[in-house]
Amino acid sequence: MRKVSLLLMCLLVVSTMLAACGSGSSTKVESKDPGTASNNTTTTDTTKTEDPAAQKVTIKIHYPTPDLVEKRAAEDEKIKRFQEKYPNVDIVKDDWQYNVSEIGVKMAANEAPTFFNTYATEAKFLIEKGWAADITELYNQYAHKDEINPILQNQFIIDGKVYGVAQQGYVNTTMINKKLLDDKKVAVPPFDWTWDDMLNTAKGVADPKKGISGIAPMGKGNEAGWNWTNFLFEAGGEIQNVDSKVNATFNSEAGLKALEFYKKLRWEANAIPQDWALGWGDAVGSFAQGRTAMVMAGSDGVVDQALNQGGLKPEDVLTYPMPAAEKGGKHTGVLGGDYLVVNPNASKEEQEAAFNYITFDYFSDKGLEALEADIQARKKDNKFFVPPLINYYAAESEYGKKVKAIYDKYDNVYQYNPDILSVLDGKPEAQYNTQDYYATMTNVIQQVFSDKNTDLKAQLDTAAKLVQEKYFDPIKVQ
Repeated sequence: MRKVSLLLMCLLVVSTMLAACGSGSSTKVESKDPGTASNNTTTTDTTKTEDPAAQKVTIKIHYPTPDLVEKRAAEDEKIKRFQEKYPNVDIVKDDWQYNVSEIGVKMAANEAPTFFNTYATEAKFLIEKGWAADITELYNQYAHKDEINPILQNQFIIDGKVYGVAQQGYVNTTMINKKLLDDKKVAVPPFDWTWDDMLNTAKGVADPKKGISGIAPMGKGNEAGWNWTNFLFEAGGEIQNVDSKVNATFNSEAGLKALEFYKKLRWEANAIPQDWALGWGDAVGSFAQGRTAMVMAGSDGVVDQALNQGGLKPEDVLTYPMPAAEKGGKHTGVLGGDYLVVNPNASKEEQEAAFNYITFDYFSDKGLEALEADIQARKKDNKFFVPPLINYYAAESEYGKKVKAIYDKYDNVYQYNPDILSVLDGKPEAQYNTQDYYATMTNVIQQVFSDKNTDLKAQLDTAAKLVQEKYFDPIKVQ
């Protein structure tokens, strides 16, 4: 696994510290945190179209889900602008969100959108299945390809070929409802916090009789394994190592230590929800509704729901790094991202139209105007704008500075505590069968949450054996 240095993470995050995801697959991932893609960023006119009116093309685009009202409005505005430039392109909206268990059926039935969202973990899987178009030629002709954030984009460049376009990224963080802490007279933990600080804070806030938990670790879907992996990383563990083959390594002392911490949250502190089988949406919804004091995910999706649907105030929604295992340790969170992948079953003309749509606002003045208009529209509706933690562009670029200048102008742009720069650490998701690993670990976590006497080491060993034999052993490392 590659680590992202603090300096590099600072460069990535600095342009968005004024605003408030992560798998991934991705969530699972997600995002998506495991998985939720945002189209509120900015884009460019990359066009190889010789004559926009020459040939009629229909593309089915990735579209936000119904609960994301503001994002749908922004996407509708983008569609209008795109069709003004490309009147030959008809657009069909599709709010299907990538799911590893559904993508095969979608492809077989030829029902997948012309382009769809996915997570950083899915590159090799989609390529091996033949479910991601090789867009190398389109990408190489793109005027701004050298300005795309390389930390994100490189996840979908395999053997020199490009199979997806980076949209946004995240480092898993912990969101804290300060109001719940204040109500219980629990002190806000230090920014440079530890597992013990998290445990004590969660225990102090939890009020099971009132249905309030101190923390809501995700307990179902791949999200549960994704959430837990933050603690594996913080304890110094790895999901896998790769030499001549892929080897499962998460059943290590670090893995055991991370699982023991989950056991403490459940059985010692009684700090997690009584109904702990929560997916991403359940856990994030619980936070937005004031039913849990802490939730772990990429920040922007959580904060957006808390402010714009839950009615929380910005000063009561604190974005923290993940806690270190012990004092002086690293605040490592899973680093993931959202990507847009072109359907290989689409025609050459449809693929080109899809690529043009994906990158339509990237690096463009129109994109900046659209971004500012979105912020203004939200302000008019008394809504907050919450940008992604890491964007498709390099933060230190001229374009990144222009975006930051826009954020500086508005008081409805959620602001990070700038101290996060000094402690934030991100580690990319593994590139081989990570979603399968997440799903397997979800079963382990559910066992820990349901049975106080679970043999943690035996559970980890069994899980590692399954992942090794079923998923890793068949892999041929090139």
